[in-house]
Amino acid sequence: MIARRKIRYPVSQALRQYLYHFDRQRDIPKVYDELCRFTGAIPYEDPQGRETLWLTVMYPPEVFAEILPRLTAIYTELKLGRDAKQHEHLLVDRIDFGDFGNSRPFRIRITNLFNDNSDYFYVKHADASRIYGLELEHILSPNRINYLVNGNTLIEEHIAGVPGDVFLRDYLNQPGLNKVRIAKEFTKFNERTFIRLLGDMRSVNYVVDITPDFEEVQYRVRAIDFDQQSYEGKGSIYLAFRFRSNRAVTKLAFDVLNRKSIDQYVAEEHSQMARRAKVESSRLRALLGVMRREELAPREHVVTLARELDRMHGSSDYQNCKTMGELTTKHISAMLEIDPGDSIFDNPF
Repeated sequence: MIARRKIRYPVSQALRQYLYHFDRQRDIPKVYDELCRFTGAIPYEDPQGRETLWLTVMYPPEVFAEILPRLTAIYTELKLGRDAKQHEHLLVDRIDFGDFGNSRPFRIRITNLFNDNSDYFYVKHADASRIYGLELEHILSPNRINYLVNGNTLIEEHIAGVPGDVFLRDYLNQPGLNKVRIAKEFTKFNERTFIRLLGDMRSVNYVVDITPDFEEVQYRVRAIDFDQQSYEGKGSIYLAFRFRSNRAVTKLAFDVLNRKSIDQYVAEEHSQMARRAKVESSRLRALLGVMRREELAPREHVVTLARELDRMHGSSDYQNCKTMGELTTKHISAMLEIDPGDSIFDNPF
């Protein structure tokens, strides 16, 4: 269904101007290429002893000595937003490499030497598709996203939660699970990602944030992979419930929710996203103004997706779109019923 490796699109000057304006472009060390200098690797196993797709990598002592202060400085910049001597007690105690997906990420584990508390961040190759995905998530979803860019280096904060595949395997059939609440949240998550055309929401590409409430447990499904933002040509790629790995939670949703409830939750998500779009209208307008002018997918993907969106909506509104940015802009505007005269078609940059 999905291309094994999507084309990596460079970050244009116009997008960098946007990132600078909104404080995403920072003068952080450009470490991605340096991290690729590892000389050894062993499979990383999770705390239960199961092998994962990650490899723990090793470096020659002199290379690691060069990288260490740069990584701790990046972590300080990500968390504090300024250059400070707040990282002297921080240790980089593990670097993992993921030779999968499109971003080929490095996962950096940082440990506080005073209390042994650990945190993570990710170093990835900067790709325009992913940056647009991160920005649209920050603007239109209920979740804030913390990331920084410099050159070909993209730094992302760790998004905490139970990995979707683990949740579906180990949590979905637990006796205490509130099935209605997880069905409701997955319904809203499916709608959220479809509206902004974020594809490939297989179970490995989102996490479930579980929060105990005063009577019940709240769930929030959060995307953690944004490589497939407005890229693929097949409309089904943008519908999370269509993926085989999500079949169990899709079945659960149809079992415990009737049609009126599903329609209610879909309408709620549309309303909430429309409010976020209004509050962040200038930022959204700037982002989509740049995005509409850029090449983010092969032309045949644009043509195919336009045709499929017209079929899904029973319209001919998408057939004249020339770029994925135009398709995304039109889709957000149509799905959220935003007046094009008021919203996101003009670009201040």
